This record gives sequence, C-alpha cells and structure tokens, in this order.
Amino acid sequence: MTATLVAHGLAGGHGHRVLFDGLDLTVAPGDVIGVVGANGAGKTTLLRLLAGADRPLEGTVTLSPTGAFVGWLPQEHERVPGESIAAYIARRTGCAQASADLDAAAVALGEEAPAGGADPADVYSAALDRWMASGAADLEERIPQVLADLGLPFDADAAQTTMMMSLSGGQAARVGLAALLLSRFDLVLLDEPTNDLDLAGLERLEAFVHGLRGGAVIISHDREFLARCVTEVLELDLVQHSNRLYGGGYEAYLAERETVRRHAREQYEEFAATKADLVARARTQREWSSQGVRNAMKKSPDNDKIRRRAQSESSEKQAQKVRQMESRIARLEEVAEPRKEWQLQFTIGAAPRSSSVVATLSGAVVHQGGFTLGPVSLQVSAGDRIGITGPNGAGKSTLLRTLLGRREPDEGSAALGASVRIGEIDQARSLFEGEAPLAAAFEAEVPEMTPADVRTLLAKFALRADHVGRPAGELSPGERTRAALALLQARGVNLLVLDEPTNHLDLPAIEQLEQALEGYEGTLLLVTHDRRMLETVRTTRRWHVEAGAVREL
Repeated sequence: MTATLVAHGLAGGHGHRVLFDGLDLTVAPGDVIGVVGANGAGKTTLLRLLAGADRPLEGTVTLSPTGAFVGWLPQEHERVPGESIAAYIARRTGCAQASADLDAAAVALGEEAPAGGADPADVYSAALDRWMASGAADLEERIPQVLADLGLPFDADAAQTTMMMSLSGGQAARVGLAALLLSRFDLVLLDEPTNDLDLAGLERLEAFVHGLRGGAVIISHDREFLARCVTEVLELDLVQHSNRLYGGGYEAYLAERETVRRHAREQYEEFAATKADLVARARTQREWSSQGVRNAMKKSPDNDKIRRRAQSESSEKQAQKVRQMESRIARLEEVAEPRKEWQLQFTIGAAPRSSSVVATLSGAVVHQGGFTLGPVSLQVSAGDRIGITGPNGAGKSTLLRTLLGRREPDEGSAALGASVRIGEIDQARSLFEGEAPLAAAFEAEVPEMTPADVRTLLAKFALRADHVGRPAGELSPGERTRAALALLQARGVNLLVLDEPTNHLDLPAIEQLEQALEGYEGTLLLVTHDRRMLETVRTTRRWHVEAGAVREL
C-alpha cells in the first residue's frame, strides 16, 4: 500500500514552550526527508507528532489512506527486562500489536455486539488485513536469516530465549537494524537510526532506504548517510524560530542554507544602514531647525515683520523636513537581525607531556564470554593519532579497556606509561550515570573547580539550570555527551580516547568537536564509524579490528 502523510500548520513543544510552529510537510511515496537541527530544536517531538504518539499544539496530521501502516522507531534501542530478541523484533515491527489486535477482535466475534458499535466481523476483517500487512504471519521464519546476514548467529529457538538485556550495545544496534529490515511499513519515521551501527550496518541501512517504496522521515546527524540517502532536508532552527524545507538532497541543502543565511544578513545590514542614515539626517535637520529658530530670535528686530516671517517660514520648512524623515523611518519595513546560532566552542585541556611510550600490549589475550581478543602486540607512542575502525563486536571497546589498564589480559601483558592523563568518552556515556545531580557528579571529577565555575562551564555546553540539578542518569545521551566534552575542557589530558563520540551529537557540535581535535596536540585514540569524521580528523596511524585481531593499515 502506498501512503501519503500531510502535516499542516503544525506546532509542537512542551508545556508553554513552543519549539516550532506553522510547519507544513508532505511525505509522498519515494520521499526521503532528512530532519536536521540542533539538539532541543524539536526533531524527536516532530516525529512523535507525525506518528500520532502525541497531539500537536496546533495544526493537523493526516494520513491517506487512513489505514496505512506507519512505523515509528524511536532513537533509543530500549531494552525491556525479560524481553527476548524475537519479542523485541515483533514489537519494533508492529507485528506484536497487530497480533494482539487480531486476538482481541477474534474474542469479540464470539460476544454480542454492543448497540450502535462497530460490527465485530468488520473489526476482525480490518485486524486481519493489518496483521497480514505487518508480516506477522511469517515473522518467526524470517528472523533467523536476517540476523545471520547481520552477523548475529541466533536461530529461531535462540531468538526466542536470548534476552535483549544480555546483548552488547553493538549487538543491540544490529538487532534494531534487523527489526527495521524485517518491517513492512508503508511509511517509516526513523529517529537516529545510524547510532551505534558499524560500516556494514550503515551500508545495509542505506540499501534499505534506497529500496523503500513508501516515504520516510529520518532524523540523522550522520552527514555521509544524509548525503547518500535523503531527497529533501527539513531544517528546524530553534534560534531563528523557523522551519524550512530544502529540496535537492543534503549537499544542495548546505549550499542553499549558506545562500539563505548570507541573504538574510545582507538584507538586515542594508536595512540597518538605511535606517541609520535616515536617523542621522533627521537629527541633522532637527538641529538645523532648532538653530534657525534661535538665530531668528537673536537677529530679527521686533519691528521687522517681513524678515521675521521669512525666517519663521524657513524654520517651518526645516521642521517639515524632519517630519518627512521621521515618516520615512516609520515606513521602513523592519528586518529582524539574524540571531547567531549557539555553537559549542571549546578546546581540549592539555596536560604535561606523558612518557614517550603511552601504552603497550605484549601478546595480550582477553577472553570475554565466547569472544577472544588477541593475541595482540602493539605500542602507542606519545603524539600518535590513531583512528580505529572495525565491525561491531570485533573487540574495539575491549581493546581500549585493555590498553587503558581497565581490563587485565588473561594472557600476555599490558602496561600504561608514566604521567599519562586520560580523558575518555566511552560508547555507553557511562561517566555520568546514577542518581547524583549532574553538577555534583561533575564537581566530583574536578574538585579543584568551584560550584559556580562548574555551572558556568556546563552552561557553555548548553547544560543550564534545568539540567545541572537533575540526576545525571536522567539526561539524554546527547546531554551526557556534552557533559563529557565539558569535562575534557575542565581537566588537562594527554591521552584522549573517544569511542563513537558523534553518537547523539548534533551537526554543529560534531563540527566543533572536529575543530577541537585539530588543535589538540596530545595522543589520540579515535573509534568511529562516522565516515566524514574519519576523513576530516587528522590521524597518523589507522588500526582495523576484526574478529578479535588488530591489523595496522
């Protein structure tokens, strides 16, 4: 079934805070609309409105036909305790809900129809159609093949018995991708589907998007994914309180956005210059008029009526010119000054140089469940800038933990150099978790800073009063990432370890992080699947981790 979704005059926000309004959007079959904007601009709010999960503050969302199957996949791969892989996929594909609705309709068939209510037979027929359209009939048979294609060796029985909570972050991301590949939605709404996916997963996701017959609305901060997949870009600009749809794909959006912003600045500057000129001329005319009156009073004899009249008329003409200038100023069409976007401008605090050898592994072997890393022998020297790539589950995070001395090898040895000051953003953003308020958790990491200085620094990273008092574990992944970046600025480091740092960061923050890395002179270990970051950030070495082995490229 082909479906078209139309949003008209849409406004969304939280409580009394309006994030966007007057938004018009049509998603037709074949449209792939990328939604971009700073964190907090309302991107997820928009998807929830389009999915029907929330009600808009204003406007309407209509779907044609009304029975079309819309799939909304939230940002977080939420893992429910006690939920198996198969149950998770059934929930994410909508098959579980379709099955529950069908069961309820079947029960209603045997009961007496309520007066004035829908015919149970019609309800059952509609539920059956939706159940078939969802792919629930053969979902269990399709799951093992798709999981195997993604490198997850779970047969039908294992998919039913293996709990999602037991999977690593990378495995959970692949199961989330499997749910998407197994879905049969008429229109999809995807919130950050690229997070935690490796390069192979990104390629599978791109193939899925290219193969869609229906439309899609996708929130993403992966610039290469956007460049390869989207046909239009919807920008939510919280600073300017505007929204704008750009056609022609992501690269065309970047070029047109720059043109739009330049024209807006030029229009404001032209308006400001014209207004300033008119105000200056009006002031001059006003001064001439006042001076003329004073001169007339000083120089004109009381009995020289003709001269006094001429000078009075001259003064009136000057006053008339002042009124004309003021009228021209009032008639000027006001052009608001374009407000500057908030930018995450920061530097990475530097510590004194470490020893020339930062870390070494010698024949190191690490066993973790059924996975083995190694044997690995390598050395990280001061000033190395190492980019680390590899598929999910290959052992990249295990390698980092072993290098940093946080996991003792089961065989061989690992050593950390002298005077090494580590700054780290791990993949799980685990530094800021728990019930302690963010400000208290941050102060515990940098006790030399005063509480006032901590709050001032966090505010520069868009973490303000409503953030610093909340439990750190309740913050969004993007907010926890910004807190971790603030910590890098607060304390000096000479070994910087970044594990998927672009996950949950918006595009401006990613670009600022890349600039900060360019100015960082210490040792860098960068794990990322962000293809543009790999191209942008200067590296001196490249490691590829796969199947527990490390290969230098």
